[in-house]
Amino acid sequence: MNIKCLTLGPLKTNCYIIEVDQGTIIIDPAYNADLIQKEIGNNKILTILITHYHFDHIGALKELETYYHVKAQDFKKIKNMIVIPTKGHSLDSLTFYFPQEKIMFCGDFLFKNTFGRTDLPGGNNKQMLDSLEKISKYPLDTVLYPGHGEKTTLSLELSNFPEYKDYLLK
Repeated sequence: MNIKCLTLGPLKTNCYIIEVDQGTIIIDPAYNADLIQKEIGNNKILTILITHYHFDHIGALKELETYYHVKAQDFKKIKNMIVIPTKGHSLDSLTFYFPQEKIMFCGDFLFKNTFGRTDLPGGNNKQMLDSLEKISKYPLDTVLYPGHGEKTTLSLELSNFPEYKDYLLK
């Protein structure tokens, strides 16, 4: 698996271009469809994955769906991927887990040393707690690629979970 990260738009959203054996996957096409297309070149697009539908993660979605003639969230086109609902930041938050590589694309669910905001429409502290509990069952050496900022590991984030839980239970 080859992972490219483009940081796009005014909120510096991470758009990931992932090359797998079957083709290329776009995750969270934030903005600038032309730049995303340039990075992809002539590679075959399998699908576009969206971690959640906040504006800063889907700015180029419609243009890319039209250009590549693909539909977002076509999970069956991707082998060896687990889709994990991780509500809390939004009602539609998903994490995409590639178990062979021990890699998760978690959108705005988790960031390095913090978790996603729960005070936006659709956010919910209890759901965030449930999602944190769910994600804690995965291998500690899993690498997390967030929607903003630098990557982290599940091990590092688990060490912060007691602090996260205290905050969310207030």
